[in-house]
Amino acid sequence: MTSSNTRTSEFPIDAFFLDRWSPRAFTEETMDRETMLTILDAAHWAPSSGNNQPWRFVYGLRGTPAFSAILDLLVPGNQKWAQNAAALMIIVSKTYRVSSNGERREAYTHSYDTGAAWFSVICQAMKLGYHAHGMEGFDKEKAIGVLNLPDGFRVEAAAAIGRMADKSTLPEELQEREVPSKRKPVSDFAFEGKFTGEP
Repeated sequence: MTSSNTRTSEFPIDAFFLDRWSPRAFTEETMDRETMLTILDAAHWAPSSGNNQPWRFVYGLRGTPAFSAILDLLVPGNQKWAQNAAALMIIVSKTYRVSSNGERREAYTHSYDTGAAWFSVICQAMKLGYHAHGMEGFDKEKAIGVLNLPDGFRVEAAAAIGRMADKSTLPEELQEREVPSKRKPVSDFAFEGKFTGEP
């Protein structure tokens, strides 16, 4: 059992995993391009099925047109707090791989691999003193056009990265939610031999 960041694990995991959470309060600090690319470099070392590396990250740094364009894709509830992040991004996966004869084939694990790359981004960001918050709340259809995505790519998620601020900087309705969330017990998602959980 490990305790950190108001959380306690059932088993003795590293405290890093308890310290990782998705805050909404960010300091409005900027981030330089080299730092962003350092964070993204971690993603490209993520595990990948057959080294397909299907992940793509379209990012914008605070104060740039790219940041504004991505912010505009977010639902209003996410815009309220994400506008203070140092960087915003849209995470995309390539849904196919190309065979040796040039034929496109479905890449079954494209989302799985991209999720692994996203977690690498989170980890490297934390190592540099930042936090990351992934989001489902954005206009996925509009993102395809704004980002100029070609056919065969899936918009997976949006994300904000920044240095954490005090929760008092958030709109009042979000301050109460600005705490690390708890998790289900391991027995709810890990089964030996066969699936025995609830659907």
